Amino acid sequence: MSALARFYIAKGHQVTGSDLHASEITDGLARDGVKIRIGPQCAAHLPKEVHTVVYTAATPSTNPELKAAFKRGIDAKPYAQVIGDLTRQYRTITISGSHGKSTTTALSALVLENGYHDPTVIVGTKLNEFGGSNFRNGRGTYLVLEADEWNKSFLHYQPEIAIVTNIDAEHLDTYGTVEQVEQAFEEYLEKVPRHGKIIANRDNERLCNVAKKFGMKVKWYSLKDSEAGIVRSVLRIPGDHNVSNALAALNLGRVLGIAETHILQALGRFTGAWRRFEFMGIRNGAFVFNDYGHHPSEIMATLTAARQRFPFRRIVCVYQPHQYQRLAHLWDGFINAFDLADHILMLPVYDVAGRETDSARKSVNSEKLVQKLATRGKHAEHSVSFDHAKQWIHNNSKDGDVVMIMGAGDIYDLAKEVVSVLT
Repeated sequence: MSALARFYIAKGHQVTGSDLHASEITDGLARDGVKIRIGPQCAAHLPKEVHTVVYTAATPSTNPELKAAFKRGIDAKPYAQVIGDLTRQYRTITISGSHGKSTTTALSALVLENGYHDPTVIVGTKLNEFGGSNFRNGRGTYLVLEADEWNKSFLHYQPEIAIVTNIDAEHLDTYGTVEQVEQAFEEYLEKVPRHGKIIANRDNERLCNVAKKFGMKVKWYSLKDSEAGIVRSVLRIPGDHNVSNALAALNLGRVLGIAETHILQALGRFTGAWRRFEFMGIRNGAFVFNDYGHHPSEIMATLTAARQRFPFRRIVCVYQPHQYQRLAHLWDGFINAFDLADHILMLPVYDVAGRETDSARKSVNSEKLVQKLATRGKHAEHSVSFDHAKQWIHNNSKDGDVVMIMGAGDIYDLAKEVVSVLT
């Protein structure tokens, strides 16, 4: 939503918005000229003169601002539909997949930028290369877009080139089964025109089963490719999963005819996305990182990258589960996800407004996950609050430790507080 707001600002529109709580995102939008109202949402937040209301799919029909828009006859559209309209105004390159979308979008955008295509970019995280923004206003013909599969949003989009990083059991609150996830990706790839291209990860079995149906339209990439070593040598971000993401961007550059030297220069420029293995500072001699990983596959990938980068250090994972439904659907995966951590501190589940069920809340929680991890022989503890976790980290972290603070909720605030005073 914030990147779309910046798009409208760049095109000369006036933009307003509201949120329940202030954050780095809302503060940044305010600096960019968006009038932000913080607090309980109400009809009075809608300006007297407004042409369009854009809302997230998670907005309930009872939302007072949305009800007021409908009552006043204002053109109100969900985010995915508005983005879908934009994809028809550009030569659109979409980056989808259960994991790695933001990083791959960032790398792809830098490849196009370095290749003199001057793209417009909408990505799901802030990038240092874009001045700390999640939007780049380009003058070229290409739109590089992170395409999310939640709520089947990406089925609204019209890509000319579609990169797919992987398919996994994710967003099962939308799909129910992983087979339905695969079906949605197939529908999505059917939207790529005959002259277009699909760039797909051969290392992901589910994706292979879907993408192979599109024959010669597919350009495959794999960690087994000979150029994987070259990509690994230029990347500044750790982990095999990021080598894979970079191979996708490399192949995009090749499809567009960008010189190999320019592609590799772009890959080597990238310093990492906000909340993706982000170094926050030092506490008690321990290196503190923040990561957005909230799916078992993402947790394993990040901890693997941490172990590769720091093979002989103690890794402490402070994790906040994101959404009861995800925890319930992927319970077995979460039990296995923390194997590479030496110690786990588990925070209460981040309750996602509008996306939870009472049955999920009753069936799973952080305490139960800690108990399961303990049966696997893991050193796992439960923390009741951020204050408790902050004190625990202060008392228990030591020189040389790697403290990985992970989750997609508000745990980023904890990461900032932990290193607010460098020691």
